[in-house]
Amino acid sequence: MGFLQGIIVYIESVSTKVPLEIFTFLGALSEEIIAPIPSPLVMTLAGSIASSQNKTFLFLLWLAFIGSVGKTIGAYVIYIISDKAEDFIVGKLGKILGVTHNEIERLGKQFDGTGRDYIFLFLLRFVPIVPTSPISIICGIIKIDLKKYLITSFSGYFLRNMIYLYLGYIGYSSISQGFDSAESIIKLLLALLIGSVIVYLYFRRNKIDAVSVIKNKLGPKN
Repeated sequence: MGFLQGIIVYIESVSTKVPLEIFTFLGALSEEIIAPIPSPLVMTLAGSIASSQNKTFLFLLWLAFIGSVGKTIGAYVIYIISDKAEDFIVGKLGKILGVTHNEIERLGKQFDGTGRDYIFLFLLRFVPIVPTSPISIICGIIKIDLKKYLITSFSGYFLRNMIYLYLGYIGYSSISQGFDSAESIIKLLLALLIGSVIVYLYFRRNKIDAVSVIKNKLGPKN
């Protein structure tokens, strides 16, 4: 049994041993921090259990709220870790890559607090196929305004949770597997994009250094 499959089996076993509200909170928190866990797993499972316990649809709203609290706490943890990691990595490798703290943080300042920014960040959290952990990492690196980040994360997670909970509740949890597959593809694309950016910055820095050396050797033009 692989590592990921072992985690999934463990989560499914825990769901039968603790109250549903506790499972939803702890599962959502773990799901956000441990990126390999499939995003739909906890909520569709919680929805299925709620249905088997004859819970009402309104109970799903309560579970969605609990799950949103758990995922938002997890997103906050990732944000802080990414923020500190950016300070350390850029401090050590910034000269090699040719970037500075100010250049990176300037990206976050592009989100100037308009309603459009809130909608964009909200959609990143709400749309099921968009992976949540990479978005949290990027937001921490470029230092998106924390208040804006937490508000849009919680509200987006709430509606996202409702989708998965309802699918599990009505017995359509298999549909969520399609969301999970699409999310995995996007995670891979994001990883490739980040890797490409790092390689580009490295070679751009080397190119700039080479040009500077040539200019210095040629000396100033008369």
